Amino acid sequence: MIQGSIVALVTPMDETGAVDKESLRRLIEFHIAEGTDAVVAVGTTGESATLDEAEHCDVIKSVIDYARGRIPVIAGTGANSTTEAIALTRKARELGADACLIVTPYYNKPTQEGLYLHHKAINDAVDIPQILYNVPGRTACDMLPETVGRLSRLKNIVGVKEATGDLSRVAKIRELSGDEFALYTGDDATSREFCLLGGNGSITVTGNVAPRLVHEMIAAALAGDREKALKIDQKLAALHKTLFIQSNPIPVKWAVAEMGLMKKGIRLPLTWLTPDCHDAVRDAMRQAEVI
Repeated sequence: MIQGSIVALVTPMDETGAVDKESLRRLIEFHIAEGTDAVVAVGTTGESATLDEAEHCDVIKSVIDYARGRIPVIAGTGANSTTEAIALTRKARELGADACLIVTPYYNKPTQEGLYLHHKAINDAVDIPQILYNVPGRTACDMLPETVGRLSRLKNIVGVKEATGDLSRVAKIRELSGDEFALYTGDDATSREFCLLGGNGSITVTGNVAPRLVHEMIAAALAGDREKALKIDQKLAALHKTLFIQSNPIPVKWAVAEMGLMKKGIRLPLTWLTPDCHDAVRDAMRQAEVI
């Protein structure tokens, strides 16, 4: 089981929006040095919605190549078409990903039975560990704990990224899915408590900017050290908030560029962080002692 601080990696781009491979390599080295436990390539934070299929697969390949087995790589392979999700998941397996993160189909608004059958089809088609991804604020589709419980009994489905921020779901999903099923939060603001309640880690946006602190905070929470986790998380609290001051990944890409780790590139329809937000994000970065 992959545990700990799992960074939902930004996809570096230049000012024209082209993927910047050199910065991507630099980010992988940065996260390995800072103690990040695993990375997600081309998830929501990696701008999966605006990369075409060839680019999507190329970024996954590059992250795997740059990591060289030193850190687990989870590939974002979800889609609102079941056949497309199967194709992306199959390609990620061929490229050597350690697992796949598969978001619930967005915009379609499937029923709970549709969600079950969608993920079952991917499970049946591709032999690779698969992590469900529930983020109704983005997808307009909420995978209920009961559906997660059903899916947890399938061979290749090994965990869920639960990004609702609803901490009451931790115990419920654990009860329905068992101790061997991985529970990850996708909500940085509640990640400390999520892990203290029995979660296995955080798939984090904040970890792009303060990877060592997030790693240490999550490790303390997983160890049950509430006091230490709280002390560290207090330094991160402003980042948890301001990295969502505009739509993710707008603020986090600005922050990573501010740290000198990548260029100022993002793809339409997303735009660069507006100047009126710069001071708030910069102040949060200072509180986390990353600048």
